[in-house]
Amino acid sequence: MNAPAAMLPLCVDLDETLVRTDTLVEGLLVLAGELRVGALLAAFAGGRAALKARVAALAPLNPALLPYNQALLDYLGEQRAAGRRIVLATAANEAVADAVAAHLGVFDEVIASSATRNLKGRAKAQALVNRFGRGGFVYAGDARADLAVWAEAGAAVLVDVAPDVAARVGVPIERRLATKPKLLPTLLRAMRPHQWVKNLLVFVPILTANALADWPSWSGGLIAFAAFGAAASGIYLINDLLDLAADRAHPKKRHRPFAAGDASAGAGLVLAVLLLALATALGAWGGILGVIAVYTATSLAYSLWLKRRPLIDVFTLAGLFTIRLFGGGAATGHALSLWLLAFASFLFLSLALVKRVAEVMDSAGRGAGRVAGRGYGPDDLVILQLFGVAASFSASLVLALYVQSEATSRHFAAPGLLWGIVPLVLLWNCRIWLATARGYMHHDPILFAARDRVTWAISLAVVAVMLAARAGLG
Repeated sequence: MNAPAAMLPLCVDLDETLVRTDTLVEGLLVLAGELRVGALLAAFAGGRAALKARVAALAPLNPALLPYNQALLDYLGEQRAAGRRIVLATAANEAVADAVAAHLGVFDEVIASSATRNLKGRAKAQALVNRFGRGGFVYAGDARADLAVWAEAGAAVLVDVAPDVAARVGVPIERRLATKPKLLPTLLRAMRPHQWVKNLLVFVPILTANALADWPSWSGGLIAFAAFGAAASGIYLINDLLDLAADRAHPKKRHRPFAAGDASAGAGLVLAVLLLALATALGAWGGILGVIAVYTATSLAYSLWLKRRPLIDVFTLAGLFTIRLFGGGAATGHALSLWLLAFASFLFLSLALVKRVAEVMDSAGRGAGRVAGRGYGPDDLVILQLFGVAASFSASLVLALYVQSEATSRHFAAPGLLWGIVPLVLLWNCRIWLATARGYMHHDPILFAARDRVTWAISLAVVAVMLAARAGLG
């Protein structure tokens, strides 16, 4: 491009351009996550401009935590250093725009929506023409709605613009920036398929009922496995969308797809609805619709409210694990014994406490004080550890009582051999808590165990003992 055009004011869009998210959607998610239903409904009582103004007032976003497009920021810095005027021209509310401009310190002027005027598309184009004249500015945008602005601009900067939209830009293109990863792999990562390892619990009733050769039970277990997987992934998406600010303040969670702006909140919401619908269909097919409904409702309650309630949160997490066992029992036709229920309840409570202890230790280590979005702080660490270790030893005690009960003689030819499982399980529990105390636990004990060679060795030893007891090799 020629030199005079290169020095035209560079007007920059905010949503999905300067920041890799939609600030209005994020504000609405904050209201939804805080269960401010009245405020959420009242926000829609008016036009688009009034909606943006009300949401900006009710749920102000922290500009320091927004996921900025670093490539665009670098370009703006270069242009400003060269003496170019940089303008933030956005359809977002002026309160949001002013906060972002003040935080970045790169803009010479802000043009944004007011409570009565929504500067989107043609309205933004007219505002920029009134300010700079037709062809008197360069505009950086990302969406189809920006075509009206580019039509009045002297040149365009394209930020993650779809090819079909880019083909319709009728002015010279000053710069193209492509920063977003492919959507489908990103959404798959957001679904956290690695977490599906927890759904292997649905097969436990088959093992405890000594029904390994019952193939119809395995088919029912597979349906339950898929149903819980779809439900869990849908809930993970919703949870991440409601936890954006907390995740962005975390050194590791800030890289999650929605927190980093790699995927849009709208796409996440649509996918979450589809996954929950799939879970419902699979639950009906497998005869566990009621269990899936309870699991989904409990998970949503946890995401919206219960995760911020001390102790209630860990008991809820333990309950979600136990619900998987109930679902597996119903889908496979093998009911849970009271022994299994008691053992699992204590074990899952211990693992839920491991998760919280790891989070508290991590937060304290970063000097962050209380865990963001949770109800715990550094002062709670010792008592949480005591609760967790007590729960793990209680699980081992229940297992020991089961081993010497009459129930084992009905299923095993040499039930005395089962005593070998007790120290193995206790060893595993102690290892988990020692790893947590040493800071090796990265927020999820199930995933830690799945990648831990010692856990695999202990699991194989437990299986060997059970097979020996069943065959009567003792």
